[in-house]
Amino acid sequence: MTRTHWMAASAAVLIALLVGWFIGRSTGSAGPSAVPASSSQQPRKILYYRNAMGLPDTSPVPKKDSMGMAYVPVYEGEEKPSAPGTVQMSPQKVQKLGVRTVQVRLKPLSSTLRTSASVEVDETRQYVIAPKFEGWVDTLYANQTGMSVRRGQPLLSIYSPELVAAQTEYRIADGAARKLQEKDPESAAMMRRLRDASRARLRNWGIADAQLTHLSHERGRGNLILASPANAVVIDKPIIQGARFAPGETILRLADVSRVWLMANVPASSAGAVALGQHASFTSATLPGKTFNGQVTFIQPVIDAKMRTLGVRIELANPDGVLRPGLFGDVTLVGDASAAVLTVPRSAVLDTGTRQVVLVQVAEGRFEPRTVLVGERSGGEVEVRDGLAVGERVVVSANFLIDAESNL
Repeated sequence: MTRTHWMAASAAVLIALLVGWFIGRSTGSAGPSAVPASSSQQPRKILYYRNAMGLPDTSPVPKKDSMGMAYVPVYEGEEKPSAPGTVQMSPQKVQKLGVRTVQVRLKPLSSTLRTSASVEVDETRQYVIAPKFEGWVDTLYANQTGMSVRRGQPLLSIYSPELVAAQTEYRIADGAARKLQEKDPESAAMMRRLRDASRARLRNWGIADAQLTHLSHERGRGNLILASPANAVVIDKPIIQGARFAPGETILRLADVSRVWLMANVPASSAGAVALGQHASFTSATLPGKTFNGQVTFIQPVIDAKMRTLGVRIELANPDGVLRPGLFGDVTLVGDASAAVLTVPRSAVLDTGTRQVVLVQVAEGRFEPRTVLVGERSGGEVEVRDGLAVGERVVVSANFLIDAESNL
C-alpha cells in the first residue's frame, strides 16, 4: 500500500511539472511586446574593423595601426561600396592636415593667356637724318646716343658746297627778279623761273620754306641747321663732328618712345585665343608693382616654323619713358567672358601627366578621386567640362596628401 501511494505521488509531481512547462511556453509566446523591447537594447552586430585612414586593411578583431590609431568598427547594414581609391579620414585627421573644400559652381569665365614679351621701338615713330647732298658736319649738337631732343631743337649744322651754290643761285635770281620787275618784265620773268628752279632743287634736298626765306637774306657761309622732326631720343649716331657725309648717308637716327610696341610670342596651340583689339596687361620684374595696359593691334599672318609661335603686337603708352626698348616681361591676354560654366579653383585639379583628377567629398571625412575633363583657365579658376556636378564639394587644400593615401 505504501508503495502504491509513493508511485501515485511521483506521477502527480511529474504531471505538475509537465503542466508548468506547457504553461510557461505558452506564456512566453503570448507576450510579443516584450521581445522588441529586449532586442532593441542588444548591441549591433560588428562585421569587421577597418583602417581609420582608409587603407585596404581589415581585421576581424579590434586592433591599432602603426601610428596607434584604433581601427573603426563596421556594423551590419552600414557597409557601402566605395569607388577605388576612396579615402576615409577621422575628423581629427582632417583638421590636422588642414583639409579645405569648396563647392563646384557655375560662373562666366574669361579666357586668359600668359606669355613672354619684350618692349621694342614703334617702327612708325622712327626718324632718320640723312641729307640728300654732300657735305660736312660743322657742329654736332645731338652728340650723345640716348640724348632726348624736342621738336624743332637744332641737331647739327652742316656745310655743303652744293648747298652754297644753290643758295647763291636762289638769292641772285630772287634779287634780280625784284629789280627787273618794272624795268624789264621779260627778264624779270626769266629770273623768277630760275629762282623757282633753284627753290625746287632746295626743296628736293629737304630744305623747308622757312629755311628758304632765311637763306634768301643770308650773306654768310650758307651753313644749314637741321632740327629735330619730333620729340624723340637719339638711338644711333654713326657720325662725329667734322666728318664728311655722302648724299643719303645716315647721320642720326631718332625714335619717339612716347608709345612703344610690345612684341609677344604666343604658342601656336593658343593662336585661336588671340584677336585684334584684345585687352592686354604687361608686367616686368624690372618694374615691380607696375602694370601697363594696352590692346592687340597686329597679329602676324604666319607662324614661326622654328619656334612654333605666333607673333603678336601690342601698343602701350609710355609717357614717362619707363618702358625702355629691350625690356623683358610677361603679358596677359584677356578674352571676352563666356557663358556660365562649371568652375573649380586651379588648386583643386591634380595633373598626373596623363589625366586630371579632383578629390570629391562624398561624405564627412570620405574623399573620392575622380577624373575630370578641364577646359579654359582664367586667373585662379579652371573650367570643368566633365566629371563634376553643381553643388559637389572638392578639396582645394592638402589634396596632395590625400591623393598620396588614395594611391596607397
